Amino acid sequence: MVTQKEIILRPYPRGFHLITEVVMRELPPLPDAGLLHLFIKHTSAGLTINENADPSVRVDFEEIFNRLVPENLPFLTHTLEGPDDMPAHIKAALVGSSVTIPITRGQLHLGTWQGIYLCEFRQRGGSRHLLATIYS
Repeated sequence: MVTQKEIILRPYPRGFHLITEVVMRELPPLPDAGLLHLFIKHTSAGLTINENADPSVRVDFEEIFNRLVPENLPFLTHTLEGPDDMPAHIKAALVGSSVTIPITRGQLHLGTWQGIYLCEFRQRGGSRHLLATIYS
């Protein structure tokens, strides 16, 4: 059986944000076993799974990504939407637009130190829409 639910996230500032609990609150009861696939319907933000305990990890992610793809690169041509737009598209392509998580005994089967991140790459990206697909 397949179930889908759209989740609308409130606007977040640029950065890496743990959204595991937000996602869990929005999901229907999970099956005993299956998969959760989360897809973000945007090209300037991404999803990933990573460290959920130490907040400094999120700070370091932000610093690294901003050094990898800084704003105001003189050779960029897609600049109509502001200096953070094209870098946001590149960062989103690096991170990806989806994650898949196993479901075991009605719970997400994440590792002890894993959480779901919204990777917001725009200064003001606005609300973000996720599509959750549950396969049982």
